[in-house]
Parts: sequence; structure tokens; C-alpha cells
Amino acid sequence: MKSGEKEAVMKEFREKKLDILVATPVVEVGIDIPEATVMVIEGANHFGLASLHQLRGRVGRGNQQSYCLLFADTKESGSITRLKTMEKFNNGRELAEEDLKWRGPGQIFGTSQHGFLNLKTADITDYQLIKITGETAQELINQGPDNFPRLFQKVGRNTSQSVNPN
Repeated sequence: MKSGEKEAVMKEFREKKLDILVATPVVEVGIDIPEATVMVIEGANHFGLASLHQLRGRVGRGNQQSYCLLFADTKESGSITRLKTMEKFNNGRELAEEDLKWRGPGQIFGTSQHGFLNLKTADITDYQLIKITGETAQELINQGPDNFPRLFQKVGRNTSQSVNPN
């Protein structure tokens, strides 16, 4: 629908001239209709938990009992268990943390919005790794700017000093 058409439909829904609104999740932004009491989300297993939390927040804004019904298009137990997390948490941050555990962070560069990175991160208390990293950095510095001109350009000319960790 074009923007004007969408606005007209939303106005009719808000004014109770329409009882049911069928929409994509994009319609979620900016909707505040306290009388809305039921939301059905199909294919809920394709959404992140934080997104589902945002969507379910569009119902239950008034005084009436409200429901958000999640329907999955899979019977895979992991997906169903992940969706059941919505019953346990009512806090978006907590749901996002749970979703991160379930689905992973996705790609930093790319289009996948879920999956686990093939990237290791350091622990600040990994003193052995810190020591090795410092020694490796010192070896690069000792080789001089001729071998790594772009590195020396980035870190500056004062890189000849020791970088040994404390």
C-alpha cells in the first residue's frame, strides 16, 4: 500500500470502523491503539525475541485483558522452546539476552541475522594471551616501519618503545 492508503486504513482502525488489521511487522512503529486486545503473529519463529516483545507491546495498552498469540511454522522443538521464553520474560533486554544465547549474534558483515560467529574474543583475565599479544606486537615493532608501513602509519612514529604488558 502507498503511504496515504496505509494512513487511511490506520485511521479507520483507530476509529473502530475496522475490527481487524492485517499487516506486516513494519506497521508496528508508532501504533498506539489502547483498545487493541488481540495480536496474532504468524511465523513467529522467524522473529527475534526482542522484536516479538516490541510487537506484543502494541496490545494490552488499555484496561482490557489482552493476548498476543504466537504461531510457528515449524514443529522443531528448539524453535518452540525459544518462543516459550516469551512466557517467562517481560523485559526486552532480558529477552534479547536470551535470544542471543539461542540464535547467536549473526554476521557482523553480511546478511544473516542469526548464527554464531566464527570469532573468538579475549577475556581480560587471560594473562597468557595478553603476554603473547604484547610479545607479538613487540616483534612487529622491532621489525621496523619498512616491513609494515601502514601499521606504523596508523599507530604513529613512537612505536619503537616497548609494549610489554605489566
